[in-house]
Amino acid sequence: MQEPRSDPLVALRPEQATIPPAHPWNRLPALGAGCALLGALGCAILGAANPKQFFFSWLVSFLFFLSLALGALFFVLIQYASQGGWGIVLRRIGETIFATLPVMAALFLPLLLGLRDLYSWSIPGAAEHDALLHWKEPFLNVPFFLIRAAIYFGCWSVIALFYYRLSRGQDATGDPAVSARLRRLAGPAIIVLALTQTFASFDWIMSLTPHWYSTMFGVYFFAGSFVGFIALLSVVAAATRRAGLLDTVVSAEHLHDLGKFLFAFTAFWAYIAFSQFFLVWYANLPEETIWFKARLEGSWKAVSILLMAGHFGAPFLFLMGRAVKRRESTLVLGGVWLLAMHFVDLYWQVMPTLHADGVRPSALDVAAFLAVGGCFVAAASWLMRRQALVPLRDPRLAESLAFENA
Repeated sequence: MQEPRSDPLVALRPEQATIPPAHPWNRLPALGAGCALLGALGCAILGAANPKQFFFSWLVSFLFFLSLALGALFFVLIQYASQGGWGIVLRRIGETIFATLPVMAALFLPLLLGLRDLYSWSIPGAAEHDALLHWKEPFLNVPFFLIRAAIYFGCWSVIALFYYRLSRGQDATGDPAVSARLRRLAGPAIIVLALTQTFASFDWIMSLTPHWYSTMFGVYFFAGSFVGFIALLSVVAAATRRAGLLDTVVSAEHLHDLGKFLFAFTAFWAYIAFSQFFLVWYANLPEETIWFKARLEGSWKAVSILLMAGHFGAPFLFLMGRAVKRRESTLVLGGVWLLAMHFVDLYWQVMPTLHADGVRPSALDVAAFLAVGGCFVAAASWLMRRQALVPLRDPRLAESLAFENA
């Protein structure tokens, strides 16, 4: 079926959806690079004295920003697969964020130096006197771990750059066949993304506790990633309106739908998180309960309660109202809060492996966040500066511009 064509009278001019040369947002790449350098310096100084803490802190920040990029990739793919119209004006923001995936691949490299500090199974001879590790050794071994990581980043980067380049190319050609092609490939790409993201979560988070396993963990990581990205997209969309960049493009109707996405997937995250916990609690098997037991003792119990209240209870009630979803200020407040809770969630997943006795925040947590986050912001904002913020010649752009909630 031929793609519908947008009305040229409603099409955007390039200057309506690009960042002007003198706009303050053009400073974001330099700001991000400065934060990255400051964070890298802090990691170098503090990490020399406590390398194990450095690798765990780096892993948490790496997973946080990687999950936002993967959430962006899923968002764009489902927009194509479902032929959604409302999200077209927001799609380029998602494309810019997932185009940072090759940068995230480079930021994974420091973790390779700390495999023995992070993963007990990677220590030579670890499986000799451990029957379970010996049974898992064909999967949990360093060469295969590195091969899988290369496959994950290879798949993600190929999909991301393919969609990014074709979408940008359509800005120049206006060829509706591009949208049709990307729509046909979206389904298979979603399957590849689902499988690789699931196994990446097994490798990089679940294997921190190699005696523990959960078949729901991949969905749990996906749910958190998507909530995190929608929260980030809500903040960026509102910020572009406030900055006068997309104020004539992104309307309260688009913010409303973002708020509905945020509300729905906050509930979905809670459903998956509780289901995983409930199944483990109900079975009461020692090899399954060890992971939750460590997070329900000492000061980690307070973090668990914070996640229940802060990642679900408070935002669920806050985002329930219609007006909250349509106002920039309240949607940004909800988005920033859920981004913070997403970081806490990943911290809660990773850090009890290092600090089983309780929560022990470190300056390296801040340094790693600045280093990884600075690179992420610098890359995304640099790409944003080089392109239109909206897919200017998408065949369904007019539909998106005229979108109204029923």
